[in-house]
Amino acid sequence: MAESEEELKSLLVRVKEENEKAGLKLNIKNLRSQEGGPPSKEEANFENLQDGAFCRTPHPPSGGTSWDYSNFTLLGRLEPRRSLDSIQKTIRDSFDILSGETEVDHPLCVDCTDYLLEALDIELAITESDVQNYKCCLETREWMSEDERELLQRKLKGLELEEAKLHQEVAEVEKNQESVAADLEAAQAETKMLEQQEKQYWKDYCKLKWQQLELNEELSSVEMRLRYAQIQWNKLEKTDIFNATFEVWHDGPLTIINNFRLGRIPTVPVCWSEISAAWGQTALLLLALANTIGLEFQRSLTDDCAELPLYSGGEQNVFLHNKFDQAMMAFLNCMQQFKEAVEKDESGLCLPYKIHVKKGLMEDPGSSSGFYPIRTHLNTEEDWTKALKLMLINFKCSLTWVSLRYGRK
Repeated sequence: MAESEEELKSLLVRVKEENEKAGLKLNIKNLRSQEGGPPSKEEANFENLQDGAFCRTPHPPSGGTSWDYSNFTLLGRLEPRRSLDSIQKTIRDSFDILSGETEVDHPLCVDCTDYLLEALDIELAITESDVQNYKCCLETREWMSEDERELLQRKLKGLELEEAKLHQEVAEVEKNQESVAADLEAAQAETKMLEQQEKQYWKDYCKLKWQQLELNEELSSVEMRLRYAQIQWNKLEKTDIFNATFEVWHDGPLTIINNFRLGRIPTVPVCWSEISAAWGQTALLLLALANTIGLEFQRSLTDDCAELPLYSGGEQNVFLHNKFDQAMMAFLNCMQQFKEAVEKDESGLCLPYKIHVKKGLMEDPGSSSGFYPIRTHLNTEEDWTKALKLMLINFKCSLTWVSLRYGRK
Protein backbone atom coordinates (compact mmCIF):
# COMPACT_ATOMS: atom_id res chain seq x y z
CA MET A 1 0.00 0.00 0.00
CA ALA A 2 2.86 2.35 0.77
CA GLU A 3 4.47 1.62 -2.58
CA SER A 4 1.22 2.51 -4.40
CA GLU A 5 1.03 5.80 -2.57
CA GLU A 6 4.60 6.60 -3.54
CA GLU A 7 3.82 5.86 -7.21
CA LEU A 8 0.75 8.15 -7.15
CA LYS A 9 2.75 10.94 -5.54
CA SER A 10 5.42 10.58 -8.21
CA LEU A 11 2.72 10.68 -10.91
CA LEU A 12 1.13 13.82 -9.46
CA VAL A 13 4.52 15.53 -9.25
CA ARG A 14 5.12 14.82 -12.94
CA VAL A 15 1.66 16.10 -13.87
CA LYS A 16 2.31 19.25 -11.86
CA GLU A 17 5.64 19.80 -13.62
CA GLU A 18 4.02 19.41 -17.02
CA ASN A 19 1.30 21.88 -16.09
CA GLU A 20 3.88 24.36 -14.84
CA LYS A 21 5.72 24.04 -18.18
CA ALA A 22 2.44 24.45 -20.10
CA GLY A 23 1.96 28.00 -18.88
CA LEU A 24 2.08 28.42 -15.14
CA LYS A 25 -1.61 27.60 -14.89
CA LEU A 26 -1.50 27.15 -11.15
CA ASN A 27 -0.13 30.66 -10.71
CA ILE A 28 -2.89 32.12 -12.90
CA LYS A 29 -5.47 30.19 -10.92
CA ASN A 30 -4.07 31.41 -7.60
CA LEU A 31 -4.02 34.97 -8.93
CA ARG A 32 -7.65 34.78 -9.94
CA SER A 33 -8.57 33.11 -6.68
CA GLN A 34 -7.00 35.95 -4.75
CA GLU A 35 -8.89 38.47 -6.90
CA GLY A 36 -12.14 36.65 -6.23
CA GLY A 37 -12.80 35.76 -9.86
CA PRO A 38 -14.16 32.44 -11.11
CA PRO A 39 -11.64 29.76 -12.21
CA SER A 40 -10.92 29.40 -15.92
CA LYS A 41 -11.75 26.40 -18.08
CA GLU A 42 -8.18 25.13 -17.99
CA GLU A 43 -8.10 25.46 -14.19
CA ALA A 44 -11.35 23.56 -13.91
CA ASN A 45 -9.97 20.80 -16.14
CA PHE A 46 -6.84 20.70 -14.06
CA GLU A 47 -8.97 20.40 -10.88
CA ASN A 48 -10.96 17.60 -12.44
CA LEU A 49 -7.74 15.86 -13.38
CA GLN A 50 -6.33 16.16 -9.87
CA ASP A 51 -9.60 15.38 -8.09
CA GLY A 52 -9.54 11.99 -9.72
CA ALA A 53 -6.38 11.10 -7.82
CA PHE A 54 -6.53 13.02 -4.53
CA CYS A 55 -8.89 15.12 -2.42
CA ARG A 56 -8.75 18.82 -1.79
CA THR A 57 -8.26 20.05 1.73
CA PRO A 58 -10.75 22.53 3.23
CA HIS A 59 -10.45 26.11 2.02
CA PRO A 60 -8.54 28.43 4.32
CA PRO A 61 -10.32 31.43 5.82
CA SER A 62 -8.71 33.78 3.32
CA GLY A 63 -10.44 32.04 0.41
CA GLY A 64 -7.20 30.63 -1.07
CA THR A 65 -6.47 27.09 -2.12
CA SER A 66 -3.81 24.81 -0.76
CA TRP A 67 -2.71 21.35 -1.65
CA ASP A 68 -1.59 18.68 0.77
CA TYR A 69 -0.02 15.70 -0.87
CA SER A 70 0.05 13.73 2.39
CA ASN A 71 -3.75 13.91 2.90
CA PHE A 72 -5.63 12.33 -0.01
CA THR A 73 -8.26 9.70 -0.67
CA LEU A 74 -7.79 7.10 -3.38
CA LEU A 75 -10.64 6.64 -5.87
CA GLY A 76 -11.02 3.30 -7.45
CA ARG A 77 -9.33 0.08 -6.71
CA LEU A 78 -5.56 -0.01 -6.72
CA GLU A 79 -3.43 -3.06 -6.77
CA PRO A 80 -0.66 -3.44 -4.21
CA ARG A 81 1.93 -3.33 -6.96
CA ARG A 82 1.39 -1.46 -10.26
CA SER A 83 3.35 -2.34 -13.37
CA LEU A 84 5.46 0.09 -15.39
CA ASP A 85 3.04 -0.21 -18.33
CA SER A 86 0.11 0.96 -16.23
CA ILE A 87 2.10 3.93 -14.99
CA GLN A 88 3.11 4.87 -18.55
CA LYS A 89 -0.49 4.46 -19.69
CA THR A 90 -1.65 6.78 -16.93
CA ILE A 91 0.92 9.37 -17.99
CA ARG A 92 -0.11 9.08 -21.65
CA ASP A 93 -3.75 9.46 -20.70
CA SER A 94 -2.87 12.59 -18.73
CA PHE A 95 -1.02 14.02 -21.72
CA ASP A 96 -3.97 13.18 -23.97
CA ILE A 97 -6.31 15.00 -21.61
CA LEU A 98 -4.02 18.02 -21.57
CA SER A 99 -3.69 17.98 -25.37
CA GLY A 100 -7.46 17.77 -25.77
CA GLU A 101 -8.18 20.63 -23.40
CA THR A 102 -5.55 23.00 -24.83
CA GLU A 103 -4.28 24.02 -28.24
CA VAL A 104 -0.82 22.68 -27.44
CA ASP A 105 0.07 19.03 -27.86
CA HIS A 106 1.77 17.35 -24.89
CA PRO A 107 4.42 16.41 -24.05
CA LEU A 108 6.48 19.35 -25.28
CA CYS A 109 10.12 19.49 -26.24
CA VAL A 110 12.49 21.89 -24.51
CA ASP A 111 12.43 24.51 -27.28
CA CYS A 112 8.64 24.42 -27.59
CA THR A 113 8.31 24.67 -23.82
CA ASP A 114 10.58 27.71 -23.71
CA TYR A 115 8.69 29.37 -26.55
CA LEU A 116 5.34 28.61 -24.87
CA LEU A 117 6.57 29.98 -21.56
CA GLU A 118 7.69 33.19 -23.23
CA ALA A 119 4.29 33.56 -24.89
CA LEU A 120 2.50 32.93 -21.60
CA ASP A 121 4.73 35.43 -19.84
CA ILE A 122 3.73 38.04 -22.41
CA GLU A 123 0.04 37.20 -21.99
CA LEU A 124 0.45 37.31 -18.21
CA ALA A 125 2.07 40.74 -18.40
CA ILE A 126 -0.75 42.00 -20.64
CA THR A 127 -3.34 40.58 -18.25
CA GLU A 128 -1.68 42.21 -15.25
CA SER A 129 -1.64 45.53 -17.13
CA ASP A 130 -5.35 45.15 -17.90
CA VAL A 131 -6.04 44.41 -14.23
CA GLN A 132 -4.21 47.56 -13.19
CA ASN A 133 -6.17 49.58 -15.75
CA TYR A 134 -9.44 48.14 -14.49
CA LYS A 135 -8.49 49.03 -10.92
CA CYS A 136 -7.64 52.59 -11.99
CA CYS A 137 -10.97 52.89 -13.78
CA LEU A 138 -12.83 51.68 -10.74
CA GLU A 139 -10.99 54.09 -8.51
CA THR A 140 -11.57 56.96 -10.97
CA ARG A 141 -15.26 56.14 -11.22
CA GLU A 142 -15.69 56.58 -7.50
CA TRP A 143 -14.57 60.25 -7.42
CA MET A 144 -15.73 61.28 -11.00
CA SER A 145 -18.73 63.65 -11.01
CA GLU A 146 -21.94 63.18 -12.94
CA ASP A 147 -21.11 66.00 -15.39
CA GLU A 148 -17.80 64.47 -16.23
CA ARG A 149 -19.50 61.16 -16.83
CA GLU A 150 -22.00 62.77 -19.19
CA LEU A 151 -19.17 64.53 -20.99
CA LEU A 152 -17.38 61.23 -21.44
CA GLN A 153 -20.63 59.64 -22.61
CA ARG A 154 -21.05 62.36 -25.24
CA LYS A 155 -17.46 61.88 -26.34
CA LEU A 156 -18.08 58.17 -26.49
CA LYS A 157 -21.17 58.67 -28.67
CA GLY A 158 -19.21 61.02 -30.91
CA LEU A 159 -16.48 58.46 -31.25
CA GLU A 160 -19.07 55.78 -31.97
CA LEU A 161 -20.61 57.96 -34.68
CA GLU A 162 -17.18 58.62 -36.10
CA GLU A 163 -16.46 54.90 -35.94
CA ALA A 164 -19.71 54.16 -37.80
CA LYS A 165 -18.80 56.78 -40.40
CA LEU A 166 -15.36 55.26 -40.79
CA HIS A 167 -16.93 51.81 -41.13
CA GLN A 168 -19.16 53.20 -43.87
CA GLU A 169 -16.17 54.75 -45.61
CA VAL A 170 -14.33 51.47 -45.31
CA ALA A 171 -17.31 49.70 -46.89
CA GLU A 172 -17.34 52.22 -49.74
CA VAL A 173 -13.59 51.84 -50.15
CA GLU A 174 -13.98 48.07 -50.27
CA LYS A 175 -16.75 48.45 -52.83
CA ASN A 176 -14.59 50.80 -54.87
CA GLN A 177 -11.73 48.39 -54.42
CA GLU A 178 -13.80 45.66 -56.04
CA SER A 179 -14.61 47.98 -58.93
CA VAL A 180 -10.97 49.01 -59.21
CA ALA A 181 -9.94 45.35 -59.08
CA ALA A 182 -12.32 44.58 -61.94
CA ASP A 183 -10.97 47.55 -63.90
CA LEU A 184 -7.43 46.44 -63.11
CA GLU A 185 -8.17 42.93 -64.35
CA ALA A 186 -9.68 44.35 -67.55
CA ALA A 187 -6.68 46.67 -67.96
CA GLN A 188 -4.29 43.75 -67.44
CA ALA A 189 -6.16 41.72 -70.06
CA GLU A 190 -6.01 44.67 -72.45
CA THR A 191 -2.32 45.13 -71.66
CA LYS A 192 -1.67 41.48 -72.43
CA MET A 193 -3.53 41.81 -75.72
CA LEU A 194 -1.61 44.99 -76.56
CA GLU A 195 1.67 43.24 -75.74
CA GLN A 196 0.77 40.43 -78.12
CA GLN A 197 -0.16 42.98 -80.77
CA GLU A 198 3.11 44.79 -80.13
CA LYS A 199 5.07 41.56 -80.60
CA GLN A 200 3.20 40.91 -83.85
CA TYR A 201 3.79 44.48 -84.97
CA TRP A 202 7.51 44.11 -84.25
CA LYS A 203 7.60 40.89 -86.25
CA ASP A 204 5.85 42.61 -89.15
CA TYR A 205 8.15 45.63 -88.79
CA CYS A 206 11.27 43.45 -88.88
CA LYS A 207 9.91 41.62 -91.92
CA LEU A 208 9.14 44.87 -93.71
CA LYS A 209 12.52 46.29 -92.66
CA TRP A 210 14.23 43.27 -94.17
CA GLN A 211 12.22 43.68 -97.36
CA GLN A 212 13.15 47.36 -97.37
CA LEU A 213 16.82 46.50 -97.10
CA GLU A 214 16.52 44.01 -99.94
CA LEU A 215 14.64 46.54 -102.07
CA ASN A 216 17.18 49.25 -101.24
CA GLU A 217 19.96 46.92 -102.26
CA GLU A 218 18.13 46.05 -105.45
CA LEU A 219 17.44 49.75 -106.05
CA SER A 220 21.12 50.56 -105.57
CA SER A 221 22.01 47.84 -108.04
CA VAL A 222 19.47 49.16 -110.56
CA GLU A 223 20.71 52.71 -110.06
CA MET A 224 24.29 51.56 -110.64
CA ARG A 225 23.27 49.75 -113.81
CA LEU A 226 21.27 52.78 -114.91
CA ARG A 227 24.23 55.05 -114.22
CA TYR A 228 26.50 52.75 -116.17
CA ALA A 229 23.97 52.60 -119.00
CA GLN A 230 23.71 56.39 -118.95
CA ILE A 231 27.48 56.70 -119.15
CA GLN A 232 27.55 54.26 -122.03
CA TRP A 233 24.69 56.13 -123.68
CA ASN A 234 26.50 59.44 -123.35
CA LYS A 235 29.62 57.83 -124.69
CA LEU A 236 27.68 56.40 -127.62
CA GLU A 237 26.08 59.77 -128.27
CA LYS A 238 29.52 61.29 -128.50
CA THR A 239 30.78 58.42 -130.60
CA ASP A 240 30.76 58.92 -134.36
CA ILE A 241 29.36 55.84 -136.03
CA PHE A 242 31.41 56.35 -139.18
CA ASN A 243 34.69 56.89 -137.37
CA ALA A 244 33.93 53.94 -135.09
CA THR A 245 33.05 51.67 -138.03
CA PHE A 246 35.70 52.72 -140.51
CA GLU A 247 39.19 53.44 -139.26
CA VAL A 248 41.47 54.82 -141.97
CA TRP A 249 45.11 55.66 -141.42
CA HIS A 250 48.44 55.12 -143.17
CA ASP A 251 51.67 53.42 -142.27
CA GLY A 252 54.40 54.84 -144.46
CA PRO A 253 53.52 54.29 -148.14
CA LEU A 254 50.68 51.87 -147.30
CA THR A 255 47.17 52.96 -146.33
CA ILE A 256 45.17 50.84 -143.84
CA ILE A 257 41.39 50.55 -143.52
CA ASN A 258 40.02 48.54 -140.59
CA ASN A 259 43.41 46.86 -140.12
CA PHE A 260 43.61 45.75 -143.77
CA ARG A 261 46.45 47.15 -145.91
CA LEU A 262 45.48 48.42 -149.37
CA GLY A 263 48.42 48.20 -151.78
CA ARG A 264 51.81 46.54 -151.88
CA ILE A 265 55.42 47.47 -152.57
CA PRO A 266 58.48 45.30 -153.17
CA THR A 267 59.72 45.88 -149.62
CA VAL A 268 56.29 45.05 -148.10
CA PRO A 269 54.73 42.24 -150.16
CA VAL A 270 51.15 42.33 -148.80
CA CYS A 271 49.18 39.21 -149.66
CA TRP A 272 46.35 39.57 -152.14
CA SER A 273 43.73 38.25 -149.74
CA GLU A 274 44.41 41.18 -147.42
CA ILE A 275 44.32 43.61 -150.39
CA SER A 276 40.97 42.15 -151.48
CA ALA A 277 39.60 42.52 -147.93
CA ALA A 278 40.77 46.14 -147.87
CA TRP A 279 38.98 46.75 -151.20
CA GLY A 280 35.80 45.25 -149.68
CA GLN A 281 35.99 47.62 -146.69
CA THR A 282 36.59 50.55 -149.07
CA ALA A 283 33.54 49.64 -151.19
CA LEU A 284 31.43 49.33 -148.00
CA LEU A 285 32.63 52.77 -146.91
CA LEU A 286 31.63 54.32 -150.26
CA LEU A 287 28.20 52.67 -150.07
CA ALA A 288 27.64 53.95 -146.51
CA LEU A 289 28.59 57.49 -147.51
CA ALA A 290 26.32 57.39 -150.56
CA ASN A 291 23.37 56.10 -148.54
CA THR A 292 23.92 58.78 -145.93
CA ILE A 293 23.63 61.64 -148.41
CA GLY A 294 20.97 59.82 -150.48
CA LEU A 295 23.11 59.29 -153.57
CA GLU A 296 22.23 56.80 -156.31
CA PHE A 297 25.03 56.00 -158.76
CA GLN A 298 24.04 56.68 -162.40
CA ARG A 299 26.88 56.05 -164.82
CA SER A 300 28.70 52.86 -165.64
CA LEU A 301 31.79 52.26 -167.78
CA THR A 302 30.39 49.14 -169.37
CA ASP A 303 27.49 48.97 -171.72
CA ASP A 304 26.46 45.46 -170.85
CA CYS A 305 26.67 46.16 -167.11
CA ALA A 306 28.86 43.16 -166.60
CA GLU A 307 30.13 42.32 -163.16
CA LEU A 308 33.63 43.57 -162.48
CA PRO A 309 35.63 41.83 -159.75
CA LEU A 310 37.11 44.25 -157.25
CA TYR A 311 39.48 41.62 -155.97
CA SER A 312 42.38 39.54 -157.23
CA GLY A 313 43.79 36.25 -156.14
CA GLY A 314 47.24 36.83 -157.62
CA GLU A 315 47.17 33.58 -159.63
CA GLN A 316 47.97 35.42 -162.88
CA ASN A 317 50.03 38.42 -163.69
CA VAL A 318 47.90 41.19 -162.27
CA PHE A 319 49.34 43.71 -164.72
CA LEU A 320 47.51 41.83 -167.50
CA HIS A 321 44.30 41.40 -165.49
CA ASN A 322 42.08 43.96 -167.28
CA LYS A 323 38.82 43.19 -165.45
CA PHE A 324 40.40 44.01 -162.13
CA ASP A 325 41.64 47.31 -163.60
CA GLN A 326 38.18 48.04 -165.02
CA ALA A 327 36.63 47.39 -161.60
CA MET A 328 39.01 49.84 -159.94
CA MET A 329 38.28 52.50 -162.60
CA ALA A 330 34.53 51.96 -162.15
CA PHE A 331 34.99 52.38 -158.40
CA LEU A 332 36.90 55.61 -159.06
CA ASN A 333 33.95 56.75 -161.19
CA CYS A 334 31.53 56.12 -158.31
CA MET A 335 33.76 58.10 -156.00
CA GLN A 336 33.73 61.00 -158.49
CA GLN A 337 29.91 60.92 -158.44
CA PHE A 338 29.97 61.15 -154.64
CA LYS A 339 32.39 64.11 -154.86
CA GLU A 340 30.12 65.95 -157.30
CA ALA A 341 27.07 65.31 -155.08
CA VAL A 342 28.59 66.69 -151.91
CA GLU A 343 30.06 69.72 -153.67
CA LYS A 344 26.50 70.84 -154.51
CA ASP A 345 25.76 71.32 -150.79
CA GLU A 346 26.16 74.79 -149.27
CA SER A 347 28.83 73.45 -146.96
CA GLY A 348 30.36 71.61 -149.87
CA LEU A 349 33.21 69.20 -149.49
CA CYS A 350 36.50 69.95 -151.22
CA LEU A 351 38.62 66.82 -151.59
CA PRO A 352 42.40 67.35 -151.45
CA TYR A 353 43.20 65.16 -154.49
CA LYS A 354 41.49 65.45 -157.86
CA ILE A 355 40.12 62.44 -159.69
CA HIS A 356 40.47 61.91 -163.45
CA VAL A 357 37.88 59.25 -164.17
CA LYS A 358 38.44 58.72 -167.91
CA LYS A 359 42.18 58.23 -167.51
CA GLY A 360 41.87 56.55 -164.12
CA LEU A 361 44.34 58.85 -162.46
CA MET A 362 44.73 60.42 -159.02
CA GLU A 363 46.37 63.84 -159.08
CA ASP A 364 48.78 64.95 -156.37
CA PRO A 365 49.70 68.63 -156.85
CA GLY A 366 52.53 68.47 -154.40
CA SER A 367 54.27 65.52 -156.03
CA SER A 368 56.94 65.70 -158.74
CA SER A 369 55.22 63.21 -161.03
CA GLY A 370 51.76 64.69 -160.29
CA PHE A 371 49.53 61.82 -161.57
CA TYR A 372 49.24 58.23 -160.35
CA PRO A 373 47.19 55.66 -162.30
CA ILE A 374 44.71 53.44 -160.45
CA ARG A 375 45.28 50.65 -163.00
CA THR A 376 47.82 47.87 -162.55
CA HIS A 377 48.42 47.38 -166.27
CA LEU A 378 51.69 49.00 -167.38
CA ASN A 379 52.14 50.43 -163.87
CA THR A 380 54.54 49.96 -161.01
CA GLU A 381 53.53 48.72 -157.55
CA GLU A 382 54.78 51.96 -156.00
CA ASP A 383 52.62 54.22 -158.25
CA TRP A 384 49.61 51.95 -157.90
CA THR A 385 49.98 51.93 -154.11
CA LYS A 386 50.41 55.74 -154.19
CA ALA A 387 47.14 56.13 -156.14
CA LEU A 388 45.33 53.92 -153.61
CA LYS A 389 46.74 56.01 -150.78
CA LEU A 390 45.49 59.25 -152.35
CA MET A 391 42.07 57.68 -152.87
CA LEU A 392 41.78 56.59 -149.20
CA ILE A 393 42.88 60.06 -148.05
CA ASN A 394 39.94 61.47 -150.03
CA PHE A 395 37.71 58.89 -148.29
CA LYS A 396 39.06 59.95 -144.90
CA CYS A 397 38.15 63.58 -145.63
CA SER A 398 34.71 62.50 -146.88
CA LEU A 399 34.18 60.42 -143.77
CA THR A 400 34.98 63.38 -141.54
CA TRP A 401 32.66 65.69 -143.48
CA VAL A 402 29.73 63.24 -143.40
CA SER A 403 30.24 62.68 -139.68
CA LEU A 404 30.07 66.42 -138.99
CA ARG A 405 27.18 66.96 -141.40
CA TYR A 406 24.98 63.98 -140.68
CA GLY A 407 26.44 62.25 -137.66
CA ARG A 408 24.41 64.22 -135.00
CA LYS A 409 21.05 63.87 -136.74
